[in-house]
Amino acid sequence: MNVIERIGEIGIIPVIKIDTPEHAVPLARALCEGGLPAAEVTFRSNAAEESIRRIAKEVPEMLVIAGTVLDPATAEKAVRAGAQGIVSPGLNVETVRWCVKQNVPVIPGIATPGELETAVREGLEVVKLFPAEVLGGVSMLKALAGPYASVKIMPTGGVKPSNVREYLAQKNLIACGGTWIVPGDLLAKEDFDGIRKLAAEAAAIRDEMRQKSG
Repeated sequence: MNVIERIGEIGIIPVIKIDTPEHAVPLARALCEGGLPAAEVTFRSNAAEESIRRIAKEVPEMLVIAGTVLDPATAEKAVRAGAQGIVSPGLNVETVRWCVKQNVPVIPGIATPGELETAVREGLEVVKLFPAEVLGGVSMLKALAGPYASVKIMPTGGVKPSNVREYLAQKNLIACGGTWIVPGDLLAKEDFDGIRKLAAEAAAIRDEMRQKSG
């Protein structure tokens, strides 16, 4: 199973800002135990690279991808640390082309049909809708599904327990990006049991929706 397929299988990808590398491994284990063996570790802190390195080495069952990747240099740094894929908030064509050339899965952010078409022209079949709720959320996904039925979308930004079911019901969704699963306050307090519980609750919603879709 490749990286994109694993993202689809996991269904809800925790989006995480890690400030302390020592938190990375126990956090990854808590997410795996909760039923979400994936992490999008964002380059919003100086600890991102080392956190990815530790997860990749010590929790090999975890799908670790790098988020908030704004340029090819950061993409290269993330991949060298062990990231299995790259996610960006916007559509940086240089970053996309570097990833494609290196055979690294990349999911760039888009906000318009024009940006989606640019991603398709670069050979991509999966994009990120960001910030999803600001851009219309589920309504935007439904609107894009008609003309771009072959493109799978990962909405991130504003997805939460109260609306995640509606997102998961959309046919053009590959997975949701979720920031609520690893709240900064729980991570700072090293409340890994609390994070494990949030992951388990999210995984239960995912499983519930899959049973309904049957």
